[in-house]
Order: sequence, then structure tokens, then C-alpha cells
Amino acid sequence: MRDKRPVDELSIEELERILAIRKREERLKNLNRLQRAGRVVAEPAAAPAERPLSLPAQPPPSPRAAPNGDAEPYFEDEADENLYRAPGKNKSADDRFWRTFTNQLLLLVEVAAVAGLIFLGYQMLTGVTRLQQETASAQALADEQRRATIPTLEPTPQLQLSQVVLPGGHTPPTAPGGARFNYEEIPANLWSLVESQVLQPIAFRPPPTEETALAISIPKLRVDQTIVQGVDWEALKLGVGQLQNGVTPTAERGNLVLSAHNDIYGEYFRYLDQLEPGDEFFIRTRTKVYTYRVTGWQTVKPTDVHVLETRGGATATLISCYPYQVNTQRIVVFADRVSESF
Repeated sequence: MRDKRPVDELSIEELERILAIRKREERLKNLNRLQRAGRVVAEPAAAPAERPLSLPAQPPPSPRAAPNGDAEPYFEDEADENLYRAPGKNKSADDRFWRTFTNQLLLLVEVAAVAGLIFLGYQMLTGVTRLQQETASAQALADEQRRATIPTLEPTPQLQLSQVVLPGGHTPPTAPGGARFNYEEIPANLWSLVESQVLQPIAFRPPPTEETALAISIPKLRVDQTIVQGVDWEALKLGVGQLQNGVTPTAERGNLVLSAHNDIYGEYFRYLDQLEPGDEFFIRTRTKVYTYRVTGWQTVKPTDVHVLETRGGATATLISCYPYQVNTQRIVVFADRVSESF
């Protein structure tokens, strides 16, 4: 019975087989036509004795069933192939099974290979990161060890002119050129410091606090003047200046140094030589008034900076040029703090 299924339901193998059947039918038709025409002589059937002895006679295989129950066409040239085919096995099904199995196996191999590459990349990245961390730690440790062998250098202190010459030095106003800073009192190799520490205005001065000296009052000399922080040339133009040595009126120990001119810019310290031991003057802060009592005075050379040193306890020192309009020396008044009041 012929297979009546439509073409789109047939497999490739079935279509190939149908095509082979059609070709065989056409050959048979041509052979019959030639036999009827007498152009082909049929060969006599071979005697049983002439059958090859090497191959036993095999019964023709039974036709295979088609998917719809019809018998599958069979060709004699398939006999040799059918001899080695296991009963009930379909060749195309076996091929599809092994092909599917092989594809799945190759897919698993590829997935395993990709996973292995990812794992190796992760291990390499982790190893590089760990190596960098270890290298950085080793470098930091080595740098720390090298730094430990470097000797510590003492910072070079900035030389201040107050360490060399007493403040307030200037030429007399009657001198040629008038009053100006007296370079002759300073060693020539330190003249470069004059511009930065004396002649240039100080851009920054510490803001006043509760302990900052704000004003000085000397009743005997009729002096009542505010105090400027600094003893440079620009500061003393404003009046009485305080040496910035870190000492305040509230300190229990230290020498509070004040300076002013005697013949220019107000002449506030012109009559320091009239002060006698026992005379008092007062220094005010924001909250208190501190009383100082004069213990004596003397004239010294401009380079006698020892008078700026602490003498023990809370003291004050008043400095100006001397004599009046000569200014070759300094007059230094010494005083001790004796009391404080609100």
C-alpha cells in the first residue's frame, strides 16, 4: 500500500527513499520496454549448483513498517546493509542519537573550558593584587627603615635683629638726611635683614587677647600711650612698641620689653632718665591693670642685648635712644611687677 502522507510530513530519508523507488520504477519500465522490443535478452536462471559457495543463501528481509503502518519499500541492494543491522533498530534514529550525544558532550567541554579560563583569570588577578599589596608593604617598611637611619636635623633658627642690637636705633633728626634707621649699629652682613624685619611693614600682627598689653601709663613723665605689637621701624612710628618675645603682663615669669623713640614720632620716651627707683608705671590689658616699680636705669651700647633677658620673676624693661638727639647709646629702665588690679 502506498504512503499517502503529504510531502511536508516526510523526513529527508523518506523523501530520498521515495526518489530512489521512482528511479527504480523508471529503470524497470525501460527494461520491460526493451525486452518487449527484443533488444534485451533475459539471462537464464542460475542452477542451484552455480550459486556461490562463499555466501549462504539469505532469505529476503521483511519489509519495514512505515510510520503510518504501511510497509516501507525495500530494495535488493540494501540486503548487504541489512545483514549487519540489528533487528528493530533504525539507522537514522541511531545517527540522531549519537549526533545529539556528541553535540551535548562538546557543549559540556566548551562550558568547562570557559569556566576554567574564567577561574584562571580570577586566580591571576587575585595573585597580581596580592603581589602589589605585598610589594607596597615591603616598600613602605623599607622606606621607614631608611628614614630611621637619617639623622634628624635641627631647624635653622631665623635670626632676629633684636638678638644683635637693641630696638629703637636711628640717626638724630639734626643729622644730614634727617632721622632714619641707623645701619651703622648693625653688622654689614646682617643688613639684608633690616629690609624684612625693620623697614617693611609687618603684614600680620597677632590679634589682641585678654592678656595682651594694650597701653602704658607713666604718671611722672605724663605718658599715657597705647602699645603696638612689634619694635620694627614701622611699629615705632605709631608709638610705644612691645618686643614680641612671648611675654605678657599676666606671665608669672618673663621680661616685658617696651621701646619708643626719644626725639621723633612723639618723643614718648624722651625723659626716661628722670625716672628713679621707686617710681611706678602701669600697663593695662582688657581686664586688669598691672603696676610696675622702677628699680634703676643705665645706659648701654646698642649691642648690649643681654638687658632683654629674663631677670627672674615678672619684670619690665623700657628702652630708648640716648642722649637726646645724639642716639649713640641706649637708656634702659628696669622695673618689677608689684601688683595687679581690676
